[in-house]
Amino acid sequence: MNLKFSKYHGTGNDFIIIDNRNRVVSLNQQKIARLCHRRFGIGADGLMLLQPGRENTDFEMVYYNADGNESTMCGNGGRCIVAFAFRLNIIKNITLFRAVDGIHEAILTAPDRVRLKMNDVNNIEANADFCFLNTGSPHYVKFVNEITQMDVYHEGKKIRYSDRFRNEGTNVNFVQDLGDKIYVRTYERGVENETLSCGTGVVAASISTHWLKKGGDGNHKVQIETSGGILTVNFNYHMGRYTDIWLEGPAAFVFEGEIEI
Repeated sequence: MNLKFSKYHGTGNDFIIIDNRNRVVSLNQQKIARLCHRRFGIGADGLMLLQPGRENTDFEMVYYNADGNESTMCGNGGRCIVAFAFRLNIIKNITLFRAVDGIHEAILTAPDRVRLKMNDVNNIEANADFCFLNTGSPHYVKFVNEITQMDVYHEGKKIRYSDRFRNEGTNVNFVQDLGDKIYVRTYERGVENETLSCGTGVVAASISTHWLKKGGDGNHKVQIETSGGILTVNFNYHMGRYTDIWLEGPAAFVFEGEIEI
């Protein structure tokens, strides 16, 4: 079987995307992991199927981690699949699509730049050492100094495979507050390594920064630097609730091709 695919990245977080509106593509865990393998396959942090929309949505996003397992929401992946749908002429510049955590709105501000609305955040576990919250995927957020010198792989792996998180897993974000922006590096479960960027992770880091600083009510904008580029998060905060959360950044087409599986 020959499989047509496109490759996209959002600030270095890269994805294989497949048009499966006809629902003829069926991939098991082993095949997905092989396709995502950087030496034996195409190479990617994850794989997405674009499937027919339902309940007044334009399409459905089905996301798999690089290990081949279906996963929770991916923010950069969500932005990339919107750019892919635009390239296929499925959508115009505004869309509603369904993901595993519900319906998302997205806006293309350019063919390769997407604003994605995320789900509200109402619960944050926080202490002096870390924050833990769910932004579509679970995230452990730890604030550090000299983030560029950190061994994110080993330090992130310790937390991800700690007694608390070993079974369900968590993404682990290390954050340095630089004043005018924050710098975020992420160890992603399912990839089991550091990625150049994580969309739900930078959302979690932005909210955690506001929470620990005891930021005030109203609208807030946070600029985030990742190893793969710059992202922006906007949100509204009121009485412990984070709403109207938007993740914005590039969603770049890399190449398309065909592979025999």
